Amino acid sequence: MEQTKVVKPETLNDLIKVLHQIFSSDTVNVEEVQNLMESYESKPQEWKAYAKFDKFSSIHDHTDSHCFMKMLQGQLKETLFEWPDNKMNGGMTKKSERILHENQCAYINDSIGLHRVENVSHTEPAVSLHLYSPPFDHCNTFDQSTGHRNTVKMTFWSKYGEKIQVETTVSKENN
Repeated sequence: MEQTKVVKPETLNDLIKVLHQIFSSDTVNVEEVQNLMESYESKPQEWKAYAKFDKFSSIHDHTDSHCFMKMLQGQLKETLFEWPDNKMNGGMTKKSERILHENQCAYINDSIGLHRVENVSHTEPAVSLHLYSPPFDHCNTFDQSTGHRNTVKMTFWSKYGEKIQVETTVSKENN
C-alpha cells in the first residue's frame, strides 16, 4: 500500500478536510491518520466552542471501530484493560497505564483491548478530540471490579458547538 505524504494541517479545518480525503477510501492506514492528527498543533481558539467536559470515561470498548484520540490541551491518563473472561466473579485485568500529553495522538481498537481515560489534574482541564471509524451509536461499558458488561447508547451533547436536545428512551425491560 502506498502511503501518501502527510502535509501538516495549519488549522483544525485543514485537519478535517484532509481526514475527509483519507477516509474517502475503504481502507484505513492507522499510522497515516495518527501522524496527521499528531501533526496538527492545537489552537484553543479553533476548538473551544466544541469542548464539553466530563471527569472521566468508564471502561469501554469501541464496537469494532478504530479510535484515534488527539490531545488538544492538558493531560489524560489512559488505562488499558484486557477483555474480561466469562467468570461471574472475575474483575478486570489492567494491562498498562500511560499519560497522554498535549498534541499526542493515541490509538486503540477492540483487538488491543478496552480502555478508560481520565484527567490526571484536579485543577487544569484536559481536552481531547476523538475520531471513530466507522462511527458507532452504542458501545459496551465494563465494571472494573466484576467485569460485568453493559451496552450503552452513545449520546452527543452538541452539534457544531451548539447544545442539542438529547433524546431519551425508556427501557422496555423494566416496564
